[in-house]
Amino acid sequence: MDQQLRRRQRALFVFFFLPGVALASWVTRTPEIRDAIGASVAQMGLVLFGMSMGSMAGILGSGRIVSRFGTRFASLLGLWLVFVSLLAIALGVIWGSQLVAAVGLGFFGLGMGVAEIGINLDASQVERLVGRPVLHTLHGCFSLGTLCGALVGLSLISLGVTVRTHMLVMAVLVAVMILIFRGGMVAGFGIGSARRVDMAGGRPVWRDPRVLLIGMIVFAMALAEGSANDWLPIVMVDEHGFSQASGSLIFVGFAAAMTVGRFGGGFFLHRFGATNVMRVCAALGAAGIGYIALGSTPWMAGVAVVMWGIGASLGFPVALSAAGRGGEGAVARVKAVAIVGYVAMLVGPPGLGMVGESYGLRVALLIVTALVAGAFCIAPAVGPERD
Repeated sequence: MDQQLRRRQRALFVFFFLPGVALASWVTRTPEIRDAIGASVAQMGLVLFGMSMGSMAGILGSGRIVSRFGTRFASLLGLWLVFVSLLAIALGVIWGSQLVAAVGLGFFGLGMGVAEIGINLDASQVERLVGRPVLHTLHGCFSLGTLCGALVGLSLISLGVTVRTHMLVMAVLVAVMILIFRGGMVAGFGIGSARRVDMAGGRPVWRDPRVLLIGMIVFAMALAEGSANDWLPIVMVDEHGFSQASGSLIFVGFAAAMTVGRFGGGFFLHRFGATNVMRVCAALGAAGIGYIALGSTPWMAGVAVVMWGIGASLGFPVALSAAGRGGEGAVARVKAVAIVGYVAMLVGPPGLGMVGESYGLRVALLIVTALVAGAFCIAPAVGPERD
């Protein structure tokens, strides 16, 4: 592997890590943010809808940005927007403003939408260049960032550090890391891709039944991940009676399970194949989420969260790797599947909040349980095409 490719991989490791840190930084403080801005479950869903709007704009606009300026520009632009979002969330807490908090999350969603499409397209090319799966490890860096961010958040809660101070410190960290590692990204990759992003093998990408099934899998598994990122601490506090600190600790357990699943997934993928791994992940995920929705024993809820995390860990990266296999149309397939995944992860959870306001968050989680169980049934789509 040449030096430039190594630098590119290191930059991708960091640029997957940073959104995870930023995400966990505000997720671990969601009960406090909710109280600071005086939001009900429905109002918190509307605040999170700001992230959904930003995410949709970022995801849908990412193709044109990548086509015109390349994946490096898209990745850096998205990460700088994440930096801005942390500043805006801090202001929302200081002013007690639901609107400002929603705008802050809008910037976060916009940044995530643009950056994640950019770095995933770049990572899929790196995977093809090195000739072995690396997407699960790179997504593991996102989960590691989530774990580190959650641990920091939990520590700051126990020390009594305010939410605004927490957000401002994390904003500075994000800015410094962008400046240090931006040179590792390769300029030019992805430019001119708009002519290809909707076509694979000369036909619209969604007319390929295999891509459609992979998209359904990634929708379910990414929603499982996103619903935990947005709602897990609140579910544990409101529905299971945990304290705010304990709710954040439970989220740390989820992030740790995601991290272990993604970094350890390579062995199991090599040993048992993508189809079997996806089936096990879907079964674990559905069982874990289902218990959080229906169960009541605190220690079992902790075990269920670990099952949820391990179950959700490999769905997204394995689906992206499956979409990228084969030569012609790989960029189109990866982009299409990535868009579905990030729509589910970033836009789906606020919709669950609306369901939660009317019927309770436990009922909302049953929807996720059913979708993940469905992914079990169509898991062969991520295996070799002869399957």
